[in-house]
Amino acid sequence: MTSLVLIADTHLPTRARDLPPEAWDAIDAADLVIHAGDWMDVATLDALEARARRLVGVYGNNDGPALRKRLPEIARVDVDGVRIAVVHETGAATRREERMAAAFPDVDVLVFGHSHIPWDTVATSGLRLLNPGSPTDRRRQPVATFMTATARDGRLDDVRLVPVDPAWRAPAH
Repeated sequence: MTSLVLIADTHLPTRARDLPPEAWDAIDAADLVIHAGDWMDVATLDALEARARRLVGVYGNNDGPALRKRLPEIARVDVDGVRIAVVHETGAATRREERMAAAFPDVDVLVFGHSHIPWDTVATSGLRLLNPGSPTDRRRQPVATFMTATARDGRLDDVRLVPVDPAWRAPAH
C-alpha cells in the first residue's frame, strides 16, 4: 500500500506565504506527493523535494522558466499497479472525461489542477479524474483543499478531499 497526497495550485508566495499545517502534516506522512502544477516559485519545489519521501510534479501555466526546466508538462507514474498521469490543464469541464480518456487511454487515474475546483469523476472508459483544488486559493469554493488517497493492488482507494481550516491564514507578502 502507498499513501498519496494530491496537491495543485499552491501559488506560493503570491496566494500565501506557506502551505497550511494540515497539508504539511499530510505531506510528511505520505509515501508519495503528486503536485499538478502552478507552484509559482522554485522554493516550493525545493521544500517539497526536501520533505516528501517521493515527489512527482508537473509545471503549470503560471510557472516560469526555472520550474519548467526542472518539471515536465506531463508526468506518469505506476503506484502499486495504479497507472497515474499528472497534467496541469485539461481544458473546459464540458466533455472533460471523454477528451481525457482519449488523450490518456493507458492510464487509470489523471490528476490535474488549474481550476482550483475539486473534481472527482470517472469516464466511461474507467479513467478516474481527480483535481485536489488548491490549499492556498479557494477561489469560488467554500474552503481551500487538497486530496489524500491510497494505492494498493492496482486500485486507488480512500480518496478524500481534505478541507483546509478556514481559520488558517498565511497571507502573501
